[in-house]
Amino acid sequence: MSARDAPIRVSEIFGPTIQGEGVLIGLPTVFVRTGGCDYRCSWCDTLHAVDSDYRDQWRPMSVEEIWQEVATLSGSKPLTVSLSGGNPAIQPLGPLIAYGHAQGYTFALETQGSVTKDWFADLDTLVLSPKPPSSGMETDWQAFDDCLRIAADRPQIALKIVVFDDRDYATRAMPLRVIRTCRSICSPATTPRHRPMTMTPGSISTASWSGCCGWSAR
Repeated sequence: MSARDAPIRVSEIFGPTIQGEGVLIGLPTVFVRTGGCDYRCSWCDTLHAVDSDYRDQWRPMSVEEIWQEVATLSGSKPLTVSLSGGNPAIQPLGPLIAYGHAQGYTFALETQGSVTKDWFADLDTLVLSPKPPSSGMETDWQAFDDCLRIAADRPQIALKIVVFDDRDYATRAMPLRVIRTCRSICSPATTPRHRPMTMTPGSISTASWSGCCGWSAR
């Protein structure tokens, strides 16, 4: 089976809507959410695209089948296609990206940086989102570095730092070289298990991030 023929597991396709966070905030976007993930974050808000209990709801789709839905939703007018999950990096998305580029569309992908694919270099925007302590997961920084190496300077690369609590905010697990390499977005978030943080301008922790992080509400 060729890479073009390999099925892509899709949880849902929806849009167009307005991207509500990160470096592409405000752009009209169609979302292609793939099924399957190699992480199990404690506060995951897309379990329907992660947990194998939902596997029977994921559709194995060809590039053409996915594109037919994207084109219908967008009215065949080029916009941004956001590839998400789950972890979309575990899916064979290279042929889909090439097909969409030929139609004038742009592609963004968000991943935790645990899986590296050669086609990262074909993206227009790569968002790397290493998971903080509150997730219960540990980042493989070698794999993360491999993602940066493969992407090189071809796509726009952004670092999305999700922050649920003070421990996440204060962590020093993030290598400074990574922060300096990427455009960074700090994304405060809450769930019933995590109380909202109090982050005031001028605080020690806020000052420690100033100059290297933008802010995006989640």
